[in-house]
Amino acid sequence: MNKILHHRALARWMAAARDVEHADLATLREQRNRARQMRSAVDRVIYVAESRLALPLIGSNIFSKPPSTKWAWRPTLWRGPISPKGQAGIENGDYIGSDIKVFHDCSHSELTLRQIRNTREQDLAPFGLQMDVLGFDGSFLSVVIDLPKDAADGLRKRDIVRVQGLIGTERPATVYARLNIKYGPNTEQLVQELPLQDREVAVDFDLAYADLNENRIDSMWLDLIFEDPAMNQLRIRDLTFYRYPRADL
Repeated sequence: MNKILHHRALARWMAAARDVEHADLATLREQRNRARQMRSAVDRVIYVAESRLALPLIGSNIFSKPPSTKWAWRPTLWRGPISPKGQAGIENGDYIGSDIKVFHDCSHSELTLRQIRNTREQDLAPFGLQMDVLGFDGSFLSVVIDLPKDAADGLRKRDIVRVQGLIGTERPATVYARLNIKYGPNTEQLVQELPLQDREVAVDFDLAYADLNENRIDSMWLDLIFEDPAMNQLRIRDLTFYRYPRADL
């Protein structure tokens, strides 16, 4: 019975799609409202189904964690499919996905970002991010990852924040990771260069060296800053974040 009802509903929507150019306005308005009501449910089913059926499993949060980890997170772009999957001519401040933002000062953007599917045996993340840069006449390029609110909940100066990922470039490049911690009206910034010569990249930000007011910490985000990115391709096949306490001496 469910299959019969599905085929009938599908036939009605296919007929509506064929006649949409010639439908009267009252019918068109009703069809639009019904389509909008259905779209959110359909998009949700597609997202979850693709998350569970693809390999590596979409939505997977499987990754190794340091001992005593209090918080760990993999951003949405590396867990599940996003829409649209890519953008060309990225402008300053454009989002890709829900928590990735791009900043640059190019007068003419020749920058393309797109989500790619990971298929290698060593890949734990279902998806990755590929960035292609042709000409680049600006002075800076950064990809900003907004960390969720619980990343900063209970954050203390005795904590260490680790950023870990699988990052590769087509030709040698210098990439910096800058952790930003907002407390009150102030923002503390910790910067480290990523050792891209290693297959797996990991850097630790020790908050003992940060000038923080622990009682006013509000949010955190990470900037990936690229030097001289012209005519290069960058692939971030995985990106994970951890927070764990420093070992007592």
